Amino acid sequence: MTVTAAEFDERDERYMREAISLAAKAEALDEVPVGAVVVHKGALIVGRGYNARETKKNALCHAEIMAIDEACRTLGGWRLPECELFVTLEPCPMCAGAVINARISRVVYGAKDLRAGAFGTLVSLNDLPLNHKAEIVGGVLGDECAEMLRAYFKKKRK
Repeated sequence: MTVTAAEFDERDERYMREAISLAAKAEALDEVPVGAVVVHKGALIVGRGYNARETKKNALCHAEIMAIDEACRTLGGWRLPECELFVTLEPCPMCAGAVINARISRVVYGAKDLRAGAFGTLVSLNDLPLNHKAEIVGGVLGDECAEMLRAYFKKKRK
């Protein structure tokens, strides 16, 4: 199920702002500016991540994977059913698969990913008959998240 940004609340905005601050850390490292946080029981950040593929020379170092990994270590298990993921860019298929595998209950993303978005834009892994479906909320601070990405790539092209 995908919900529109019109249905997000103050809490969603607060955690998306934390993800945006992590995206800025990625940008400072000349990484694509994507940031993510995992929130447990609606109140406690248990995982943080930002893109580090170039820095770490590792294709798996997406913001979501880094945040999910830290959340699993923090909570002591691979299942995260009482957790939400806040991420500045719609998850790709790898990250959407990690969300499903970890049983994350809700995903809140900022900007749509027209090239790889796997929660409704390009494809929707939630539409497959998999063992878990997360609630998806798209577009929270979407313009701000998209502008951060546009500015980064504009600067890279110069």
